[in-house]
Amino acid sequence: MNTLWGDSLSGFWSAWIIVITLGTIGFAFWLLYANRKTDKRPDQDGNVATTGHAADGIEEYDNPLPRWWFQLYVATVIFSLGYLVLYPGLGNFAGVLGWTQEGQWAEEVAQADERFAPIFEQYEAVPIPELAKDGDAMQVAERIFLNNCAICHGSNAKGGYGFPNLTDGDWLYGGEPDHIVATLNQGRNGLMPSWQQLGAENIENVTQHVLSLSGQSDDAERADKGAAVFTSVCAACHTPQGTGNQALGAPNLTDDTWLYQAPGQSVADSVRQTLRNGRNGHMPAQAAYIGEERVHLVAAYVYSLSRQGD
Repeated sequence: MNTLWGDSLSGFWSAWIIVITLGTIGFAFWLLYANRKTDKRPDQDGNVATTGHAADGIEEYDNPLPRWWFQLYVATVIFSLGYLVLYPGLGNFAGVLGWTQEGQWAEEVAQADERFAPIFEQYEAVPIPELAKDGDAMQVAERIFLNNCAICHGSNAKGGYGFPNLTDGDWLYGGEPDHIVATLNQGRNGLMPSWQQLGAENIENVTQHVLSLSGQSDDAERADKGAAVFTSVCAACHTPQGTGNQALGAPNLTDDTWLYQAPGQSVADSVRQTLRNGRNGHMPAQAAYIGEERVHLVAAYVYSLSRQGD
């Protein structure tokens, strides 16, 4: 699309940029040159011309620019014009070298792939449980993790509000190698619907029942009432025992691990908020960004994090 925001500028905007760029350079050079005064000798009485500016009795002499300073400025003008001939900067003119930032990036990626592809291919041939024990491989994997995954899961992989801890052995979709690879390759989309329609009374009852599954309820009567509601509306995903379903990404409610517990928030308040408002989680697929061979390496790294105590 040939618009200002498309792949190329329209003829008008291209010309506008060229005129503004060259005009600014030309005007700045003219302004400096026009005010370059070289004859500043004192008159016969020894007086030196001033600019007319004075402060606290101190007058500002109208001295010329140092020759080296003026010559340096001329050199920068020549450099800028040469740069604009060689590289893009004047509207649609691509520069005689044909350089683009996309092209340079692609060239650097190709060079990196050529250099490192054999290493990744070697790692990809190693089963994940075995690869997870390779210290050199895990150093490489850690760097990939930090560059692509730490923004959500943290540099220590301990997660945060809404982002799973990858070091604790608690898994929404399973922690076996093939599960981790599937998560990285395909991404995950989690959905917990809002149950606002249950009403405040039932939400509180279900909250107490959910808390009771991990031994935290302080209201046994409400927990008993909430059990029936839980069985009818929650058990399909979380199972009647509340142990969760990794095929659906439904969390285990019995292990006292809470993905959406904010700092300073009680477990009860977190559960109530989840029941009232629901939750949506999204894990983007990584294969398109880092490649399947790097997915294999990162999967081994994540696998190793939850088994550091084994």
